[in-house]
Amino acid sequence: MAWALPNQVCQPTARQFAQFNITAMQGFNKLMHLAIFWLSPFFLAAQNTTPFSIQLEPLNIPNVGGLQAYAFAQHEGKWLIIGGRLDGLHRRQPWATFDVAGHNTSLMVIDPVAQQKWTAPLASLPMPLQEQLSSTNMEFAQDGDHLYLVGGYGYSAIAGDHVTYDKLTAVDVPGVVEATMDGAPIASFFRQITDAQFAVTGGHLNKVYDTYYLTGGQRFDGRYNPMNGPSFTQTYTDAIRKFRLVDDGTTLTVTHLPAIVDADNLHRRDYNVAPQIMPNGQQGLTAFSGVFQKTVDLPFLNCVNVDSSGYMVNNDFSQYYNHYHCAFLPLFSASQNEMHTLFFGGIAQFYDSLGVLVQDNNVPFVRTIARVTRDASGGMTEYKLPVDMPDLLGASSEFIPNEALPMYPNGVLKLDELPDGATFVGYIYGGIASSAPNVFWINTGTESTASSQIYKVSVVKNGTSATHQVNAQSRSSLHLRVFPNPSNGGEFWVKFNLKEITPVQWTLTDANGAVLEKGTLTNLELGENVYRSDSTKLKAGNAYFVSLKTPNEAATLKVLVTE
Repeated sequence: MAWALPNQVCQPTARQFAQFNITAMQGFNKLMHLAIFWLSPFFLAAQNTTPFSIQLEPLNIPNVGGLQAYAFAQHEGKWLIIGGRLDGLHRRQPWATFDVAGHNTSLMVIDPVAQQKWTAPLASLPMPLQEQLSSTNMEFAQDGDHLYLVGGYGYSAIAGDHVTYDKLTAVDVPGVVEATMDGAPIASFFRQITDAQFAVTGGHLNKVYDTYYLTGGQRFDGRYNPMNGPSFTQTYTDAIRKFRLVDDGTTLTVTHLPAIVDADNLHRRDYNVAPQIMPNGQQGLTAFSGVFQKTVDLPFLNCVNVDSSGYMVNNDFSQYYNHYHCAFLPLFSASQNEMHTLFFGGIAQFYDSLGVLVQDNNVPFVRTIARVTRDASGGMTEYKLPVDMPDLLGASSEFIPNEALPMYPNGVLKLDELPDGATFVGYIYGGIASSAPNVFWINTGTESTASSQIYKVSVVKNGTSATHQVNAQSRSSLHLRVFPNPSNGGEFWVKFNLKEITPVQWTLTDANGAVLEKGTLTNLELGENVYRSDSTKLKAGNAYFVSLKTPNEAATLKVLVTE
């Protein structure tokens, strides 16, 4: 499952409790349903735009089972599904998690139009192929008639342990699809090579022009243990591994290129890396969010933009929604030079509740559908769509596009070429369906499942729809945060970021707008700054607002006060 390979995503470390003094607010969190961050009404009102809307329509195909964290390819409208897990959120006990019973040991071909399904067991394949093709979280990319699979995590009978596979496998997609539908042998349609550089799980594989990019991920060997016991070894790649691949139909020849290594900014896995069209018209990638930050076991909020000339970390943008791997859809408007990336549900540290941005450091399952838009100048902004996923769905699901639509070579949809009205753009299949936002702590194996639900997705241009709500925090370089929140007795710390050294005005107001305290912060530094507030004017059970203002921007967050 995409989000759950260790480190443990849901469990704050001792460092977190010490750093943010969260312990004092644990009991109140249960009553108040987590810390609430509320942006000022003025900031929220700025620049709401709706370039399109979306519609979801459930599609139920008989006997299509649940699956999550799988790989897929397409041939003549039919899906080829490989690998993944048949169960839901992994259990916490090492002996019970990522067990063999949850392996997907069959290939599946689905015709979503005829609503038919065919399967072929992996048992006829050599054991090294069987093992990788039944793993979870493989990186994959389709190039014409070939699907390339890299890495993946699962139990290996050959190794006698759970491993990340050091394999690259090439799949003849038309051959496998037709053989599976005919009930014919499939072994001749697979070729596999071994290379330690491909021992990666939870990253992404994309092709940018003639080069493959294996972005982020980790090598995880051994049995998952949420208490960080000695049952596993874990090494993040901290890198974008680049290679070229020559495939003559018989031999796979790999040429590794110099990797991009950044232990601070590429220390990411179990996330979304989406193909993009950059403002200069070039193809590229954006690595959105991911886990874990180097100093705290929480998702990244910034992103990394990648193209053929290198990479750039964008600290001027923060993504608050959809932090873990979920179905996503990239669309580009050439006329506006705007790149839109839609994210469907999944898992995130933040979610919206009636216009209030709520922070939950347990990183729950969410229903949020959001988009991130990059404008012609390269600026990025996050928006929440008025429609949500029908349930707590989306984590470890995939978006399977309608290949009949106009697309760029990297799979980005050409938005300008869609007609007015509703256009069917693809399907969302599978993922984890959770019965509650936070089930990690109580997970017995029944609180979540691998979803069998399929949704048809349509994009509606120039229709009547509700406004997409801008998340003004997403475009603020201040990255304002308050810890703990709720605050015990009115004492809390305010963290913020500065791109340039400048005085910062701060204001503390009550719910009626009355100013309780104000001042100017000086002697600040580039990067992260912290100040402590311990006002005697705050009363338990009330809400207050902390506002920061520089010559260039402002941000406001809501603070709750307990006894």
